[in-house]
Amino acid sequence: MKRFALISLLATIVVTSIWGQMMDPVHFSSQLNMLENDEAEIVFTATVDDGWHVYSTDLGNDGPVSASFNAVKMDGVETVGKLKPRGHVIKQYDKMFDMELRFFEKKATFVQKVRFTKPQYTIDCYLEYGSCNDEMCMPPSQAEFKKSGRVTLSAQPVDQAQQGEAVDSIPEVVELQADSVAAAPVDSAFSALWEPASLQNDGANETPSSLFYILLMGFVGGLLAVLMPCIWPIIPMTVSFFLKRAKTDKKKGIRDAITYGLSIIVIYLGMGLLVTAFFGSDTLNAMSTNAVFNVFLFLLLVIFALSFFGWFEIKLPGSWADKVDSKASETSGLLSIFLMAFTLVLVSFSCTAPIIGLLLVETTTSGNWLAPALGMFGFAFALALPFTLFALFPTWLKQAPRSGSWMTTLKVVLGFVELAFALKFLSVADLAYGWHILDREVFLSLWIVIFSLLGAYLCGWLKFQEDEVGGDLNKPMPVICIVGGLVSFAFAVYMIPGLWGAPCKAVSAFAPPINTQDFNLNNKVVEAKYTDYEAGMAAARQQGKPVFLDFTGFGCVNCRKMEAAVWTDPRVADKLTNDYILISLFVDDKTPLAEPMEVTDDQGNTKTLRTVGAKWSYLQSHKFGANAQPYYVILDPVTAQPLSGSRAYDEDVAAYLQFLDGGLDRYRQGQ
Repeated sequence: MKRFALISLLATIVVTSIWGQMMDPVHFSSQLNMLENDEAEIVFTATVDDGWHVYSTDLGNDGPVSASFNAVKMDGVETVGKLKPRGHVIKQYDKMFDMELRFFEKKATFVQKVRFTKPQYTIDCYLEYGSCNDEMCMPPSQAEFKKSGRVTLSAQPVDQAQQGEAVDSIPEVVELQADSVAAAPVDSAFSALWEPASLQNDGANETPSSLFYILLMGFVGGLLAVLMPCIWPIIPMTVSFFLKRAKTDKKKGIRDAITYGLSIIVIYLGMGLLVTAFFGSDTLNAMSTNAVFNVFLFLLLVIFALSFFGWFEIKLPGSWADKVDSKASETSGLLSIFLMAFTLVLVSFSCTAPIIGLLLVETTTSGNWLAPALGMFGFAFALALPFTLFALFPTWLKQAPRSGSWMTTLKVVLGFVELAFALKFLSVADLAYGWHILDREVFLSLWIVIFSLLGAYLCGWLKFQEDEVGGDLNKPMPVICIVGGLVSFAFAVYMIPGLWGAPCKAVSAFAPPINTQDFNLNNKVVEAKYTDYEAGMAAARQQGKPVFLDFTGFGCVNCRKMEAAVWTDPRVADKLTNDYILISLFVDDKTPLAEPMEVTDDQGNTKTLRTVGAKWSYLQSHKFGANAQPYYVILDPVTAQPLSGSRAYDEDVAAYLQFLDGGLDRYRQGQ
């Protein structure tokens, strides 16, 4: 179990960096091979980089991503049988999946047999596949194949001229690179609605406040880490070491203490910068709503919570810390101080890992490329602060609380917090893919149970294994714990009306939107009648109202905050409901499009949009040059151009009303 926990934690750092890298370990080409009896083969051939492998077909839902054939459009042609793998298949039992896996290395071939049913045919399909190496896995990838033409059917002969034309137009083997696609023509109405707009942001930019929140969250996490049993007892020993040096050379002792603190900051900041270096905004947006990634984060945080509950302990191999410590003893100067700080990082891993894991999970799914580095800086600064201050002012150490059972209590409390946060990531995947396993009332019920149990623990009614080992079970809990328990109980009671539709603004940022609730007595909820851009614009033209365009997301925390804090204001709700046509476009909606769209981005690259969310995300970036949510803009329904600037996350109701009134005034002036 310890080994599994270690692997899970290391995977946190690895996965958060993988998703941002522009890796391409598998290179596919596709071709159509004509056969007899009106049949042909679509052949997908892969060249696999060293150290990587591609999984075979039919591995089941509990295994990794299997190779599968997916038809987008098959006109005049039908599939025959299933996708068949060819080549040297490797079979190997995998402990993680608890099953035998089949995969290919170096080269992989997948064949789908088809039969022509009409002389004129169109094939638009793709192969979905998964690839991994010994350390990491790529997200599900696709190899596309498109082909149209004419064939001579044996059961339906055509005239000689058509036959000659068909023979001339169809070669025996037609090769097409997987990433070569041609942009489809777009009709004029679509172009008018999607024509790029020029506008200024009227609202406060969310970046400074968001980054300040991330920095603050990292700093608080660092302070909590200091109070863990793996770190707090180390402080007196470390400080005494620097004080001994200060007796012979006071300036040198102070300099070494400051260097030690800066070394801690450099180590953790380096980790954050490493994650930051691999990320871009598009990757963060895709990662934050990917089902596999969010379910992985949910399971990872559950593991961290169980670790804090005392079920097992996450540890790095002891030899790592021993080697670094011995190296520090052999060296001198600044390098020895740095290695001492690195030893602290390794030794304290079992206590800091869950906190760092939660911090990185939050920052890498925030959509801001700078967030991981900033969060880790806040964490490291708070962690290094007591070591440095106690070394500079040793008399303060005598007033610091001694190690004791209070540290175990703090660990368990953090375990409950991590368990509650874990549900947020499962909720994101549930909303994006429409599973409906964690609707709002289910989410709130689980939070009510979690915080009720936390209250019972803080009041001394619930005990864990570490508490039983630690001392007298009949010993009363400290007053501060009982107060915390009462606050936790009060929070649980506060959420109970939410089961019947109460807004519960304090948890709106984490809970699913209220429209996912089956039983809702609240009839004052502002909900968009339109979630399709074209349909909403047509309704606005028909009713003669301006459009309020809301770019949002199922996993968007700030979107839920705005809906709970601003949209619930009666004045705002009245205008959005009666004066505007409200269109909410979810950029993380994974519903497949009826027909995939081929578009060209600003860099001239052609890509295929396959989901509803991808379509709205492209609309936001293409038309408005923005990719963060929430994003609000008011449009004229006829020209599809902005009537005012745009707004982002800002809970200032008065400013929001001014924004709405300004758009109405400009629309009426135009009329």
